[in-house]
Amino acid sequence: MKQHFFVLAALCFAACSKEPVLPANIPTDNPALPANSFTTFNIAKGNHYCDKTAVHVFSDSSMSVKVRFDSSCIYKTIDPGNQDDINKLVGFTEGNNNHLHSARFGWRWSDNALRLFAYSYAAGVRSSKEIATLAIGQEAKLRISLLPTEYVFAVDDTVVTLPRALRSGIANGYWQYPYFGGDEVAPHEIIIEIEEI
Repeated sequence: MKQHFFVLAALCFAACSKEPVLPANIPTDNPALPANSFTTFNIAKGNHYCDKTAVHVFSDSSMSVKVRFDSSCIYKTIDPGNQDDINKLVGFTEGNNNHLHSARFGWRWSDNALRLFAYSYAAGVRSSKEIATLAIGQEAKLRISLLPTEYVFAVDDTVVTLPRALRSGIANGYWQYPYFGGDEVAPHEIIIEIEEI
């Protein structure tokens, strides 16, 4: 009988596994950004948010992506004063509030060009700088790296920095994906392709 108990206990122990348990309300059906292939992000007419909104954890000292915009990214806002608003492209938060600590690339169509921006929040203070212009259909390599007091943004070989309030070497937060606005919603479907590299 004692032998049967030990065999049963060993079988039960071997059958146990420590699978991670995720909260039920967080969708996990789409990958963060699959490597070696572009993921298409669609922002429907009348929306701010893109079609891929599942939460994906970010924990790293840098992120690198390739991006490509098609002609759907040419737009005119209803209020001409909103044409200079910066749409959000891709980046990450540090913590769970993107208006407190985050680093993202932004973009807009203005003055007949697609413009890319560094865009960040450091202790709730928003900063932005234009980095480059892209032709429609042109691929660009984008990178954000952490320094103790700065975010370093690169578009191909052009580099700018923005202030950073946190000092850790790793950003622990969430990936951020395309968002249209500013104040206005997408005037028509917007299509952006992003690939993690």
